Amino acid sequence: MVTLIDSTVARPRHPEKQHRPDSVVLRKPDWIRVKAPGSPVYKETQRIVREHGLVTVCEEAGCPNIGECWSKKHATFMIMGEICTRACAFCNVRTGLPGPLDNDEPAKVADAVQKLGLQHVVITSVDRDDLEDGGARHFAAVIRAIRARNPATTIEILTPDFLRKNGALEIVVAAKPDVFNHNLETVPSKYLKVRPGARYFHSIRLLQRVKELDPTMFTKSGIMVGLGEVRNEVLQAHGRSTQCRCRFFDHRAIFATDQKAPPSA
Repeated sequence: MVTLIDSTVARPRHPEKQHRPDSVVLRKPDWIRVKAPGSPVYKETQRIVREHGLVTVCEEAGCPNIGECWSKKHATFMIMGEICTRACAFCNVRTGLPGPLDNDEPAKVADAVQKLGLQHVVITSVDRDDLEDGGARHFAAVIRAIRARNPATTIEILTPDFLRKNGALEIVVAAKPDVFNHNLETVPSKYLKVRPGARYFHSIRLLQRVKELDPTMFTKSGIMVGLGEVRNEVLQAHGRSTQCRCRFFDHRAIFATDQKAPPSA
């Protein structure tokens, strides 16, 4: 069977997003505007990514900094495909039923890290609620492959929440990434609208559990600001991360990617 897609018509949205009211997409400030990428180093990074058939969050999330980062051979690899099982309001990644895992992906990522000469690599993923372990074993395989090929490279992972995936977190922590990052993304009062498939206190507990399993592992989290949260809510989220013994906590500004994204405040 062949499916024809009319590129002149807007791509169908996931029901979770399709029925949300449209938000006004505000004009971006001048300071965020960047030049179109095209440096020789950018093109070399792009070639290596394409050659290995890899997915990057830089492209899938429509990051405006891709030109700057790729020109320095910096890239965040997104494993386990380019289709997510969640429909977070802020995210530009496609939602749907993902395909099977690529068993060669760990080796491909490790080879790309070597060719890019990375001293530090960040590995993230889509949510894979369709998998029994949420993709934990695949994460561990990628970490081990990078470590075997690039022993001097530090490895940071940015994981999903492994909600209702018993034993998944333990598998990932046992693979010994250097930094374990899991973002809270927003404050509790905004979860139903911004991150409806997740649970705030489950993410808090996940960060706590990492330190219980390996007290020496660096943990990291962060939230977006500009979604209507108030100052005290931001401080409370920061306090929660401190209680979880997070070593790093970041705040990120958010700009709407389309009319179905949550309005920026």
